[in-house]
Amino acid sequence: MTIYYCKGCNRCLNLSDEYLFPPNAYFDAGNKGTLSFSAVDKTDFRQKEDNSCFPFFETLDSWGLQRHRTKLTCAACGKRLGYIYYDGPYAEGGIGQYGLGHTQMIPRHPRYRLKREAMRISG
Repeated sequence: MTIYYCKGCNRCLNLSDEYLFPPNAYFDAGNKGTLSFSAVDKTDFRQKEDNSCFPFFETLDSWGLQRHRTKLTCAACGKRLGYIYYDGPYAEGGIGQYGLGHTQMIPRHPRYRLKREAMRISG
């Protein structure tokens, strides 16, 4: 069993490997040094909206202009641990090529992307 701690204050983050996305998931292809989870214990994190406008790759044949994300920090020490992105698996059936559609047009589950360098991992 893997245990994840905040590197800033050594607090256990109560993350479960059961909710860890596989490293070859479509949204983690270029995200080296991070781990993505489908769920976290929200009492261990603080959240702050951090939306920005810039071009980003959205699907196989589409680009977006605004990326919605939420900053995640440790609830104890305030160290930035990662972000919540709203580009996880579809909440409903997908549309478009290969079932992929524009992330801002169809509801998707959140993806909690945490930096390995911000955590101490044991086990």
